[in-house]
Amino acid sequence: MAVAAYASLVSLMDVLDNVQHLGRRRRLHLDKEQIQNLQEKVKLLQDFLEVHSQRISPEMENLVRQLLVLVDDADDIIDFHVANQLREESQDKSLHTIALTSFCQYIDKIIEKIDSITEKLMMVKEEWIDVQEQQPEVSMPVGSTSLPYSDENTMLGFDERLLQVVDELTRDESNLQILPIVGMGGIGKTTLAQNAHDHPYIVNRFDIRIWFTISQQYSVQKILQKYFFNDNKDIIGSTDQLGVAELGERLHKLLFGKRYLIIMDDVWSIKTWEDFMLYLPNNGNKSRVLVTTRLLEVARPLCFDNHYFTVDFLDEDKSWDLLCGKVFAQKSCPYPELEEIGREIAKGCRGLPLSIVVIGGLLAKSNKTREYWGFVAKNVTSFVNYGDDEYCLKILSLSYNSLSIHLKPCFLYTRVFPEDQEIRAPELKKLWISEGFLKPVGGKSLEEAAEEYLKDLTDRNLIFIRKRTRRGNIRTCGVHDILRELCFREYSKEHLIRVPKSQRIAFQVQPKFDFCFLCGRLPDRLNRIHLKQLVGLRSTTVASSLVCEACNNMYPDLNRLRWVKVFDLDNDQSFETFPQHTKLRYLAVQDQHATMVDYLLEWKIVFPNTISLLWNLQILDLDLFYMDTHTLVLSSEIWEIPKLRHLNVQSFRLPDPLVNDLEGQDFTILEYLSTLSSEGFRCIKEVVKRIPNLKKLNASYRSYSGDASDCSLSNLVQLNKLESLSLEYYSLLENITFPTSLKKLSLSYCEIPWRKMTIISSLLPNLEVLKLNNAFRGQEWDPSEGEFLRLKVLHISFCDLMLWGAEDIHFPNLQYLSLEGMFKLEEIPLSIGDIATLHSIHLQFCGESAVNSATEILTEQKENGNESLQVYVDGKQVHVSL
Repeated sequence: MAVAAYASLVSLMDVLDNVQHLGRRRRLHLDKEQIQNLQEKVKLLQDFLEVHSQRISPEMENLVRQLLVLVDDADDIIDFHVANQLREESQDKSLHTIALTSFCQYIDKIIEKIDSITEKLMMVKEEWIDVQEQQPEVSMPVGSTSLPYSDENTMLGFDERLLQVVDELTRDESNLQILPIVGMGGIGKTTLAQNAHDHPYIVNRFDIRIWFTISQQYSVQKILQKYFFNDNKDIIGSTDQLGVAELGERLHKLLFGKRYLIIMDDVWSIKTWEDFMLYLPNNGNKSRVLVTTRLLEVARPLCFDNHYFTVDFLDEDKSWDLLCGKVFAQKSCPYPELEEIGREIAKGCRGLPLSIVVIGGLLAKSNKTREYWGFVAKNVTSFVNYGDDEYCLKILSLSYNSLSIHLKPCFLYTRVFPEDQEIRAPELKKLWISEGFLKPVGGKSLEEAAEEYLKDLTDRNLIFIRKRTRRGNIRTCGVHDILRELCFREYSKEHLIRVPKSQRIAFQVQPKFDFCFLCGRLPDRLNRIHLKQLVGLRSTTVASSLVCEACNNMYPDLNRLRWVKVFDLDNDQSFETFPQHTKLRYLAVQDQHATMVDYLLEWKIVFPNTISLLWNLQILDLDLFYMDTHTLVLSSEIWEIPKLRHLNVQSFRLPDPLVNDLEGQDFTILEYLSTLSSEGFRCIKEVVKRIPNLKKLNASYRSYSGDASDCSLSNLVQLNKLESLSLEYYSLLENITFPTSLKKLSLSYCEIPWRKMTIISSLLPNLEVLKLNNAFRGQEWDPSEGEFLRLKVLHISFCDLMLWGAEDIHFPNLQYLSLEGMFKLEEIPLSIGDIATLHSIHLQFCGESAVNSATEILTEQKENGNESLQVYVDGKQVHVSL
């Protein structure tokens, strides 16, 4: 229970900070000294668990369990008091006095109980201090130190196997062949398949490569829908309404006549192949299917002539090499005194790569002492009599148990994602923040803390990296299924999440599907529950909502929460109710329109003033597409939610803040707001002074019908922490005063003449990324020397540019050039290839002239000895022979 108690303490600290915010003082009646006293005591317990959570006695565990209940009670009491005051319209001071007196009495009781538990914890701790000193401590810095190299797909010990797989996939047999890879969980099957999939020879040999992740529970329909919707951007039209047969026919048409490679990862039955084989044409052109499975009875019937690959355990030398690679980023141990113990640890992992990788992550982040390594070796060898699966879990639990307590909630939270899901890193970090797992340390923001937590967990190999951005940041990640099993075990002990602090709503104008009102998923089974819903002053109604079985099991006490209806369809009583509760921190509403007809329907979402009752809200994401000519406007109460960090309202316009008439009265500053996306953003002084720490702004003026002066961005310069700016349908460059802090600029559908590019370059000396999507008009662009001295990434797409008079001196630090839909471009200037920092040129849907010039640049650079430059055309790397 220590992890759940710690997470609740961190979350409560955030709540206590929220109620003391300056912008709330005029609306909330609180005893400030009492709240600060409670905050100090919560901080003391939080610090205690950070220091002593590694070894908690049974007596301490019982006290921690009591503490968890007490912290939840405190959170409930505060939420009840604040929510009632925010919805209370009466100005009767006597009522406020009665409410405050009652609240203070409750808080006094909470403080008294906390003091009692704290005193007992200190006494028990003293009795156990000798035991704690007998075991070595693990060094766990909050700010992780990065390893010298990134090796999420390391093939140490499997180099020969990789070459064998590549050779087998490229043999001369014309008919469609299936190649199974067999081995136990954690042995490296998926890593081997990934490296084969990404091998340069494979990339250039096959016209199309498709990766299907299967798992034990799978749906052919959902797998194909995911591929066509997310992965294959060439497919036009919605696939939501298509059945398996129609989707299979699309796949067959896509593959027909092409040489393809299909990878089916984590197959558990022959039926999986039978479900897919109808849609995989035998083109007689050496197409291949690569299958990974744990089961030999699956592999044998699939392979040709009983030919399949078995991934064996690593021998002791290769195990040691892999461990050294993970711990020291080299193939040998730089500490002679640790080698003997290290080899013992490697041997104890039984040659299982996953165990070696995770233990390596543990050792890399801990003290390099004989005492600690001996402690790890002793624990590893003590599991020798367990079966393979249980043995692996025991090994992995060593790494989990050695985590600092601040990382454990974040790791355990990954169990909420479906098996084998590709987890978007930005989304995961937002969810960690919304659950209240993170605390600001050393002046860093929660976003920066989340980035460090994720990096720490990936460095320890408890979370693996799937994809990176071009700038090297983590784009998507995942959890191995064996580690996920560990998550489930530990999660069930902790009962980590008891309140759904994030809510994802699948919005439908005309409901066609039944989605869970909490997670937004479309499960097989749904239950209808009735919730007491706060509507107005002292009145309640009952909201009837659908909840999936998983959410129903995870949150058994939903009716203990205070529910409120924050948004609705205007004048539509038939609209399905999606209530929110007052502890909610992350609200996402996403379009689930099935057809274009749904988009054309007249509808209007209304956000009443009740949105202020979501007083803990930190992230609001309204991903809705609205085609009406009237822009939707949020309630002005949005400016009274001081903890907002990310506000993505796309089709909605932010209202102007209400100006206080009273002299000297405080107004709410959204000091934590770092990301803002809205329609028709008005950059007036009243808005800018409320968002001083904004880092990312996305503004669209597609539906804006006001005067040009109303959308002036001259005050943008006051946002001196702004790093990223995206503008759509905005052509008034003269009305922009850019802050010099800007590093990334994206312009779309702006119709700006190319000659005005000098306005951008002259005002943005620190610009590193420039993305232009149908942003400029005209056929000629002649850059000037000294304009983009720090630019690293340049992306130009879908414009009429024909003549580009660029030279290497115009972009001296360019690393990545991307051109898309440039059908009229006559050539890429040859001197672009002379930029010393240029890594790659990418062309997508470009004309023949542009492609030929890119190939010519590559040839010239190869002739001059430049082997680092790479050119890609429509996703395939171009190779030239001299």
